[in-house]
Amino acid sequence: MNFETLLKPTSCECGRVHNCEIERAVIKKGAIAEIGALLEPYNKILIVADDNTYSVCGESVAEQLCGKIAKQQIFDVRHGILIPDERAVADIRSKVNSDVDLILGIGSGVIQDLCKYVSFREKLPYAIVATAPSMDGYASVSAAMTFDNMKVTYTAHTPRFIIADTEVLAAAPTELIVSGYGDIIGKFSCLNDWKLSAVVNGEYFCETIYNLTYDMLMRVKDLGPKLLARDESAIQTLTEALIGVGIAMAYSGNSRPASGSEHHMSHFFEVLGIMNSRPYFRHGIDVAYSAVCTQIMREQLLKLDEPSEAEPFHETAWRRKIKEIYGIAADEVIDLQTKWGRYKSGDIKIYQTKWHDIKAALAEPPSSIKMKEYLKSVALDFSDFESMYGKEMIDNAVWFAKDLRDRYSVLWPYYTMFYKS
Repeated sequence: MNFETLLKPTSCECGRVHNCEIERAVIKKGAIAEIGALLEPYNKILIVADDNTYSVCGESVAEQLCGKIAKQQIFDVRHGILIPDERAVADIRSKVNSDVDLILGIGSGVIQDLCKYVSFREKLPYAIVATAPSMDGYASVSAAMTFDNMKVTYTAHTPRFIIADTEVLAAAPTELIVSGYGDIIGKFSCLNDWKLSAVVNGEYFCETIYNLTYDMLMRVKDLGPKLLARDESAIQTLTEALIGVGIAMAYSGNSRPASGSEHHMSHFFEVLGIMNSRPYFRHGIDVAYSAVCTQIMREQLLKLDEPSEAEPFHETAWRRKIKEIYGIAADEVIDLQTKWGRYKSGDIKIYQTKWHDIKAALAEPPSSIKMKEYLKSVALDFSDFESMYGKEMIDNAVWFAKDLRDRYSVLWPYYTMFYKS
């Protein structure tokens, strides 16, 4: 893939200039050997990693930097998982002073979110050494944080450099490789949500960004068996796709090309898992399973000859349900939806007026049966998802995961036309 072309500012037919401020993305075998040259202008580097990611290639990175490491924040994850929360942010910020001129993350999802968020707040550049092809956030401007028990996505900035050594990536735990594949398969859902919102709400929609993301999806969807075999060429294609999707997000200025209803459901399982000390799948795996759920919703909507409201919105009952489900995070969820005002927007009239175009959009993704086949190619069985969470929790996600975000998706018309308290 020609990243040099993608990283150049481009005037688009949508009327915007698409730009991504990443200087270089090096994705190949032996990429770590280029770190010294890439980071030559920087002299006081803060390394951020955890025990696991540092053990993968931290010493190799340090050798390339030739004494330029000013400080290190290596998180201890021997007795739990690292959460991108207030405490982790404070730990990194405590290592930032006037001497530090670059933050260099070694890791994948949580590490890069933390580095992205802190570097943006501290007005520092950052770079990331990828240790797993596990998610699509490497090149995006978005940082997914967990503050006050809520999953919140902040607009930050892109890394200055991405270093992805395919030899390192191919040795990542299988679960992380599968997670990256699942994150890409989830684009069937989010791309459709974007198109649906363009039809329903007139939301900005760019064919170029859509096609860029869809092309990444098409490159990866049939690679499941090769990824499980750790085929280095397949790993490179997956990594390029994950970074390419991140560039698409940078083009749009938000995560719309890569995150929709499937991510809202994934965030629901993660937030409640953290709050209630319950197990949950890795992000991309949850995204993949949730994409199957949202596709089932589309199929049910398509069976309707015309839209009708299942029942009027009862705010008191909704508030009660939100408090029951979200507990200590409920007030923030209620405040978000109160400010957005979606429940009082009278969407059913829009659905009735635009139903033909809505159904045309909903019909585009592959069937839920086909989606399950993609997941089985990487040994993900939908029954494992059902066993992990159970019917009640999955139903709660179907109805109320949408309330975590102020972003329109298929979860909204499905709620309007099928939910009964």
